Amino acid sequence: MEIVTSEFFQRALIGGLLIGVTAPLMGIFLVLRRLSMIGDTLSHVSIAGVALGFLIGVYPVAVGLLFAVAASFAIEKLRKAYKSYAELSIAIIMSGGVALASILFTMGKGFNVNVTGYLFGSIYTLSNIDLITIAVVTVIVLVAIRLQVKELFLLTFDEDAAAVSGLPVRFYNVMISVLTALVISASIKIVGALLVSALLTIPAACSLIIARSFRQSIITVVIIGEIAVICGLMVAGIWNLAPGGTIVLLLIVILLALLLFKRGIRTGS
Repeated sequence: MEIVTSEFFQRALIGGLLIGVTAPLMGIFLVLRRLSMIGDTLSHVSIAGVALGFLIGVYPVAVGLLFAVAASFAIEKLRKAYKSYAELSIAIIMSGGVALASILFTMGKGFNVNVTGYLFGSIYTLSNIDLITIAVVTVIVLVAIRLQVKELFLLTFDEDAAAVSGLPVRFYNVMISVLTALVISASIKIVGALLVSALLTIPAACSLIIARSFRQSIITVVIIGEIAVICGLMVAGIWNLAPGGTIVLLLIVILLALLLFKRGIRTGS
């Protein structure tokens, strides 16, 4: 249990708790709008930015964040160009992100080991600047959602009605994409680029099973996200497991348990 009281574990716990709020919170908007795959896309682009950061000697998370934000604008631009094929924009940007990351990996073979930590998560290596970055992103996301929750609710469930009512739909679409990009960039060192979409989508999938309203969904995703992060870190720390993978597998266990519980209720009735 010594690891639980160590300084690096405490930093990991703080970072995990912050991301456990923002990632599921943004995920509920993405899932309800059928944009679940945007998480994978932005995380792959972020890794390209991280690789460039190592290559030029700049704080990798900051460069990854800039790449993800730029990709979010590009996705919205392509979604507008291909209105009937919105998912095409996600596929195009993801392909570009993977291609760019592969080139940068080839150019900087010396830092490939460091980048691996961002692929699979390296929460125990969080620095003070990482925590500050995560905290700033958390504040931005929570303030933005708190101030615009009614508009985001309408946009999420009926974009056409939102446009008819006079809401600047394009602005809110971009805002959701940018906030998602910020969360993903801040998350990749915690759960890894290959797993971050799970923290966005699985709590939302759980909320769809048990929540009966949008407000309940928001509360549910945050609770599930926090439970998975806290328990996942504890289990990983005690049994020396990969933290990111442990958190994601725990989320899947929670989802399966809820599905079985719901099925049991239906069978019993």
